[in-house]
Amino acid sequence: MSGWLGPEEWQAVTLSLKVAFWATLWSLPLAVLAAHALARWSFPGKTLLNGIVHLPLILPPVVTGYLLLLTFGTQGPVGGALQAIGISFAFRWTGAALAAGIMAFPLMVRAIRLSIEAVDPKLEQAAGTLGASRPWVFATVTLPLILPGILAGSILAFAKAMGEFGATITFVSNIPGQTQTLPSAIYAFLQVPGGESSALRLVIVAVVVAMAALIGSEVLSRRIAARVGGR
Repeated sequence: MSGWLGPEEWQAVTLSLKVAFWATLWSLPLAVLAAHALARWSFPGKTLLNGIVHLPLILPPVVTGYLLLLTFGTQGPVGGALQAIGISFAFRWTGAALAAGIMAFPLMVRAIRLSIEAVDPKLEQAAGTLGASRPWVFATVTLPLILPGILAGSILAFAKAMGEFGATITFVSNIPGQTQTLPSAIYAFLQVPGGESSALRLVIVAVVVAMAALIGSEVLSRRIAARVGGR
């Protein structure tokens, strides 16, 4: 692929892979916790939590990016405090990962939540009656059964993070080699004369990655589901 893509194009692809990987990895533990809370717990504000989790799906991505800029920018309440200890998100690839992770978070939570809701609560209750603590029940009973959902949600979130544009460009701009991800590079190439061929190559890469993620999610989820079901 490196011979087919130019240096600037390849740089955008590799940066997008890096951003998507870390966005997915950082989001996963919180997504599992949020999904488990929404699927199994009863508490005041559950509806509000559900709304907050799914808000990035409803809000225009530019709005999400602007809110991130206000919060995690150098003058923001969180960004200013983090910068004092040497951590910065605004106009850096880490900010792109944060924006992509937030935009992909609802997809991950939904897939995991559906998997948790498909688990018979009686299995968890039976383990609890045998003296197992809640964390141990989750680790030994629930977690193996929801692995297909975790895997599917992670792959879908990765693909979504690869294609995130609006929130990312609003929060971290479009700096080649630093924050220019694949969608941002496509946008940039379309703004200059003669850039259509480069944009088309990146579009093909985006389509291939998205399709591979969808197919891989389906195939791997079925394999893990069959393995878990065979135990």
